[in-house]
Amino acid sequence: MTFTRKAIAACLLPLSMAACTSTEKPATVSTVKPVEKAPAPFPSTYKAYPGVATAIRNVTIYDGEGGKIDNGVVFMSGGKISSVGGPDTPIPADIAVFDGAGKYVTPGIIDIHSHLGDYPTPSVEAHSDGNEATSPTTPEVWAEHSVWPQDPGFSRALANGGVTSLQILPGSANLMGGRSVVLKNVYSRTIQGMKFPGAPYGLKMACGENPKRVYGTKGRMPSTRMGNLAVNRQTWIKAQEYRKKRDSGKEFTRDLGMETLAGVLDGEISIQNHCYRADEMALVLDMAKEFGYKVAAFHHAVESYKIADLLRDNGVCSAVWADWWGFKMEAYDAIPENAAILQNSGACVIIHSDDENQIQRLNQEAAKAQADGRRMGIQISDAEVIKWLTYNPAKALGIADKTGSLKPGKMADVVLWNGNPLSVYSRPEMVWIDGALMYDAKDPKRRPVSDFELGQPGEGDVK
Repeated sequence: MTFTRKAIAACLLPLSMAACTSTEKPATVSTVKPVEKAPAPFPSTYKAYPGVATAIRNVTIYDGEGGKIDNGVVFMSGGKISSVGGPDTPIPADIAVFDGAGKYVTPGIIDIHSHLGDYPTPSVEAHSDGNEATSPTTPEVWAEHSVWPQDPGFSRALANGGVTSLQILPGSANLMGGRSVVLKNVYSRTIQGMKFPGAPYGLKMACGENPKRVYGTKGRMPSTRMGNLAVNRQTWIKAQEYRKKRDSGKEFTRDLGMETLAGVLDGEISIQNHCYRADEMALVLDMAKEFGYKVAAFHHAVESYKIADLLRDNGVCSAVWADWWGFKMEAYDAIPENAAILQNSGACVIIHSDDENQIQRLNQEAAKAQADGRRMGIQISDAEVIKWLTYNPAKALGIADKTGSLKPGKMADVVLWNGNPLSVYSRPEMVWIDGALMYDAKDPKRRPVSDFELGQPGEGDVK
């Protein structure tokens, strides 16, 4: 398939995408009786690009769940992984076969923390759509309603980083910043056309310096960490009351923010929590127990190593950097061995980006974190480190049954690397999404390019 402008337009006619909600100042929409759930607004219209049955043979395979196969075969058909095995794995006749001698295959990389689209490139004020910094709690907003599908960062993440899925989050100015959305990293004219089918929504929350700095300087609450917790708890109390009214069978007034929070309390929306300090993460876990919800992952989490056992026992993942630190006080006590200590303690580790450039080299970030652990005597296999980029983020996003590892029946989201993916010298050679070859380093035409990147016509071209 060639990604010309006409071809893209033809392929994308059926595509489209979905939604997210929020709270605080009640956004009254209508008064309804809760008879049955209405269809979700802004539904995903994602349809996989066309692909062909394909086998990759003679490759080193990291299956995404900690397994490794030497001289293996990956076979995909109908957009799914059909089989993964050793050199004796049968390959059907009359299919596309790639010989990967000396090369490596992994599942597609998943970035659990991205702002592509809601802080797109070029980074100008007009594109700053990630923070609704008008109230400490804005669960009524949905990140997908800010995402610009033509952000050139999407294709960079695909081609340079092998990223096949990613979660787009609102920013962290707010205690409750709004709903996140999970995308398939394909070119589409609409955000609905990128929306990962069946992926749960997330609620972005933030603790620490950002909310108290943004609102405290305006003379508003919160201005302290205790204010952060107080506003959060009071808002969850309101959400409990709203949920009770919703379930009572009586008429109630819809509130977009409270719908999101009630969805969290129902267990349908995951909590993705920006948090740096260990003491605050512990407080958030206690608050989650108080109101009966679960935190899926702490993001940034530079002090997770201090409470690795607590995070392990509560089943909470830490989405971390390899070595970013010191850019504010709550990031000061970071250590480069954070990920390794978490892994060694049996806790869930994820390497994330939070950056339009770092998303292009998450494999290198994971390798740095692995090496930092090795220097302190913690040995973590390459196959296990790949899990930080594939299965673990899929698990924290609630999509591990669909993607994140090379298991038969899962989406054929696959990267062929030209060398060990944990080497600084390696990069993606081919990337498949749902079995469709979306990038080929040897074929310049097989790379999605947004209309924005095609430039503007000169005066002589304007009719």
